[in-house]
Amino acid sequence: MPDLLANNELMAAIDIGSNSFHLAIARLDHGEVRKLASMSEKVQLAAGLDENNYLSLEAQKRGLDCLTRFVGRLDAVSPQRLRIVATNALRQAKNADEFIRQANLILPKPLEVIAGREEARLIYLGVSHTNASTDKRLVIDIGGGSTEFIIGKGFDPILTESLQMGCVAFTKSYFTDGAITEKAFEKAIAAARKEVLGISRLYQKTGWDSVTGSSGTIKAVNQILLQFGLADENARVTYSGVKEIQKLLIKAKHIDNIDFADIKDTRKVVLPAGVAVLLAAMNVLGIDTISYSDGALREGVMYDMLGRFASEDVRDRSVQALMTRYSVDRKQAKRVVRTAQQLFDQVRNRLGLDEEDADLLRRGAYLYEIGLAISHSSYHRHSAYLVENSDIDGFSQVDKTRLSQLVMHHRRKLKPDSLDEVKMVGGDNLVYLTLILRLAVLVHHSRSKHDTLPIQLAAKDNHTWEVSVNLADDNASLVLSDLQDEIDIWQKWGMSLSVTTYEPAIA
Repeated sequence: MPDLLANNELMAAIDIGSNSFHLAIARLDHGEVRKLASMSEKVQLAAGLDENNYLSLEAQKRGLDCLTRFVGRLDAVSPQRLRIVATNALRQAKNADEFIRQANLILPKPLEVIAGREEARLIYLGVSHTNASTDKRLVIDIGGGSTEFIIGKGFDPILTESLQMGCVAFTKSYFTDGAITEKAFEKAIAAARKEVLGISRLYQKTGWDSVTGSSGTIKAVNQILLQFGLADENARVTYSGVKEIQKLLIKAKHIDNIDFADIKDTRKVVLPAGVAVLLAAMNVLGIDTISYSDGALREGVMYDMLGRFASEDVRDRSVQALMTRYSVDRKQAKRVVRTAQQLFDQVRNRLGLDEEDADLLRRGAYLYEIGLAISHSSYHRHSAYLVENSDIDGFSQVDKTRLSQLVMHHRRKLKPDSLDEVKMVGGDNLVYLTLILRLAVLVHHSRSKHDTLPIQLAAKDNHTWEVSVNLADDNASLVLSDLQDEIDIWQKWGMSLSVTTYEPAIA
């Protein structure tokens, strides 16, 4: 396996945002991410969502053209050291799959649509590594389609929330045709206040020592306040200063008349809406000053990658937390994990499986029984539902869907139509992992501990597998009986399973 933590090698992150697409390329320097190059384009993907949340062909083309330009800068970056995440616009788009399919033909590795709270976690990671602090702080990130609020300390988030309000979405709703009026501001601020009020009690109860803002809106506001001498003595955004910007925007009457130095035309288009969201957040949460941080989602993505490379993967901590939340039988889970890993190792080379597949199988083996917390009946379905619909730190939507399909099919019958669904989200490899998990669970059907692995697995080809049962094992007869039932079940997925027996040689 290559040394993914080697110094001086390049790594990169692409942030497919609702307003802007960002590319950051960095070098790992003694455990720190040193940014070398960056690109940013105002694609305004969220502006292409119609009233039914379908993404227009024009918006899709803008996005695909931008990604094509980004890819031209990635020749020196290994796909293993690249991560591509998409946020609110693709979370909302009903035809997101159409864009994702075309984007993945362009990109060196598949993009991941991340949930709002996962976006918030990664933003906090980017801010906390870029602006180190021991304070308990609130981080606010106003994006194109959503706004993230995070309270954390050090590098660890405490509260994460993503609200459905952003500068592109609010521009479409309240500042149409570029007109800027006092009434439009009132409506936009009222709508944003309503969103923030939903989290204000919990956030104010948790408290914070300082407030940091990230991304385009707060960066632009900070620049304008510095230009007009309205920032405080520490160059921070002030509530009174943002109110002054609101007055200047209303006086301008139209985005074409906005005259702020160093503010690009593409930012001016969404600035009134961004200011409205910021005013509402500061007002409801009682915030007087905000410091600006250059670190944001893409930096957080790269630091999250570093954790994965260093075997400090947040996804494993999340799995353990889910096990605790749903009172999983840890002894049984560990038995199944150990057996699944042994079976995986016996066929990984023949089936072309890799470390990411091993990680997915291990996590599925830990979580396959979480549905028992709801009901024993059809618990595999409950397990799949909990995985699919929970906010799980470190997991993209695709990660959760694959894991959900894995635990869904670890028992009971396999249906031909479900094979298509499994292949759609994880290809043939997810099919193989599902069958390996079935075997591992079957071995421990009686919840017994085996001193040695009671079966051996061989893949004669991708669709023809053979399981050999050790007759010396105390549960051999039960395992044999269960395996005989599996033969017919596997045929529904076009898999041929043969079962043989053996007796270990006596030393």
